[in-house]
Amino acid sequence: MFPIKLNLLTKEKKTFRLHLIYMLIEGIVLGVLALNEFVFIKSINGSNYQLGLLFQFSMIVFLFLILINEFLKRVKNRASLLRWVAIGSRLPLLLIWFFPHEASAYNNQVYHLFFLGLFLIYFAGNVVIYPNINYLLKQNYQHSNFGKLYSYATSSNKIIMLVITFAYGYLLDADNFAFTYILPIIGVLAILSVFVLSFIPYPKNDKVLERKGILESVTTSLKEMKNILSKNIPYRHFELGFMLYGFSFMISVTVITIYFYDSLNLNYSSVAFYRNAYNILAIVLLPYFGKLLGNIDPRKFAAMAYASIALYIFFVLVTTYLPYNFKLYDITIYYTLILYIIFHGIFAATMVLLWNIGSAYFCKPNEAGTYQSLHLSLTGLRAIAAPLLGVLFYEILGFTITFSIAIVSLFFAMWLMRWSYLKDAVMNGNKEIGE
Repeated sequence: MFPIKLNLLTKEKKTFRLHLIYMLIEGIVLGVLALNEFVFIKSINGSNYQLGLLFQFSMIVFLFLILINEFLKRVKNRASLLRWVAIGSRLPLLLIWFFPHEASAYNNQVYHLFFLGLFLIYFAGNVVIYPNINYLLKQNYQHSNFGKLYSYATSSNKIIMLVITFAYGYLLDADNFAFTYILPIIGVLAILSVFVLSFIPYPKNDKVLERKGILESVTTSLKEMKNILSKNIPYRHFELGFMLYGFSFMISVTVITIYFYDSLNLNYSSVAFYRNAYNILAIVLLPYFGKLLGNIDPRKFAAMAYASIALYIFFVLVTTYLPYNFKLYDITIYYTLILYIIFHGIFAATMVLLWNIGSAYFCKPNEAGTYQSLHLSLTGLRAIAAPLLGVLFYEILGFTITFSIAIVSLFFAMWLMRWSYLKDAVMNGNKEIGE
């Protein structure tokens, strides 16, 4: 699985070791957070719209990249910035230690709002951390090794996630309030992981950049983003496809959590199974897709990812009409959701690469941070309404129509990627981006 046979430069080896350790620790963090939304609705008794907000916060914070993108480019000590952001955004999770262990206590909305606030702070840290990951890796990895090395680290991340999510699910079934001591531990580990990431070397910026006020910085950032989208047409099409995909994903992800709770009445162990079993397939496929992304146009790769999510949403939809299942220990396994797991595995293996490093294939190494900032800003833009629209569609129209809207949006995204790629293939003589 690991890049033993790759001819790596010294800086690539050091970067990979640090990135791998970061991803292993993050695997523990993300393995726990995989059940966070279900914890909120089942143990904390949050409402559907509050659940929508919890997911929305994880995405909408990226809108702030429009404000801080110029600031990030002027930071000379990225390591120090990452460490302080980690402490400021992850340390507050320790306050969850003081949450009550009685179900009746969560009739008080204060706990719902406090939980939402703590995770809004947590997700806000990602605004700085995520663009810097792309920047650090693109500066240290050769183009031909970028996708491969990222996929190896991500496979390891998912192995850890797989184990942790299942263990956490069983723990929550034994104690519905286990999150009160698990999440504070996760806060500490999340700080540690970013500290490891901060040791990845990066070129020092010796250029003296002109200081700008907030308004001027925002204006400059907006102009730069507009310039990229207007001049880099393949990237513009790529992001338009992501807008259609993102709308679909955001209106469906919270509704699927509600569906598991309200319609299927699943316990924590079953939800842990469905939220994580697909990672077994993703782990196997990631090295292959990592290599593939380095060899084909990202838009062709995106079309595959969009097809896989359309199929996994379809099989969730079909479960309403074919609710046949069997029990395996404490897990309720629906036959149609086995197909959901298979296509979710393909989606997980493709989208983790596409979302995190796909934009880097449209630019030069020193532009990777800016392109990822733009990519994440657009993620925040679509998060303004999409997650809550999903809950609204569900409450007005029901599960079937909500999932159908999501699937139609994905078909448009697939068509756009195919049209854009074929158009460029004719103009450029079938050359892939990055060649």
